[in-house]
Amino acid sequence: MALRKLKPRSPGTRFVVLPDFSTITKSKPEKKLLRKLNRTGGRNNQGVTTARFRGGGHKRKYRVIDFKRNKDNVPGKVSSIQYDPNRTVRIALVAYADGEKRYILSPAGLKVGDTVMSGEKVEPRVGNCMPLENIPTGLSIHNIEMSVGKGGQMARSAGMVAQLSAKEGRYAIVQLPSGETRKIFIKCRATIGQLGNAEHQNISIGKAGRNRWKGKRPHVRGTAQNPVAHPMGGGEGRSGGGRHPCSPTGKLSKGGKTRQRRKPSNKHIIRRRKS
Repeated sequence: MALRKLKPRSPGTRFVVLPDFSTITKSKPEKKLLRKLNRTGGRNNQGVTTARFRGGGHKRKYRVIDFKRNKDNVPGKVSSIQYDPNRTVRIALVAYADGEKRYILSPAGLKVGDTVMSGEKVEPRVGNCMPLENIPTGLSIHNIEMSVGKGGQMARSAGMVAQLSAKEGRYAIVQLPSGETRKIFIKCRATIGQLGNAEHQNISIGKAGRNRWKGKRPHVRGTAQNPVAHPMGGGEGRSGGGRHPCSPTGKLSKGGKTRQRRKPSNKHIIRRRKS
């Protein structure tokens, strides 16, 4: 995928860098694989704002993605590469030999007409899915399961790639994109290859309005608000807030643990992610 820089004909296009969508082969999605996607605007079921700075944005429909890849030993032909407004990576529409169609995450190098398969004894090619015990050590993988049959949960966004570094008994050792090294049960599945659209990180939105199209409203600092709206608000001139950084309800922002203390998967982490 390549990027395109627009000519500075207006302030909004002066700094914008956009994808050129050259890899996309079909613009209309598969109707049977669409679902309704409701938006909350950051409100809970009582209408109270629980997540600030959300609302508006363009309407979207959800594309049902096959994260489980459990259609074993049935060859599927890639019929199109499509855009998904709900994720950063492109999606591929796969038409299987038995007539069923499914969306999968599109890895780099996958083209229309290619054949993909999943199963225990398939060839380790780009786009094929199999248990970690059958994947050769050292290969690049994505869409990795954390428990058998649950579907891929790790390495699913644009350009992501993990590496299968070793196998020890019942576990495979995987290096994740975050820098974390962890053990994963060897029967869990993963897909071969690196995900496409790696240039996504170089996109420059160019103007604030593009964030409004995504449903993101302007984020306002606590120190810039009035004392009635935020504990750090008010003061003469530009003040530092007068206290430790906190939320509008007074909860301290820094120093607290963000990971649950007794998360079951903690024991499988060999090396924490890089700071």
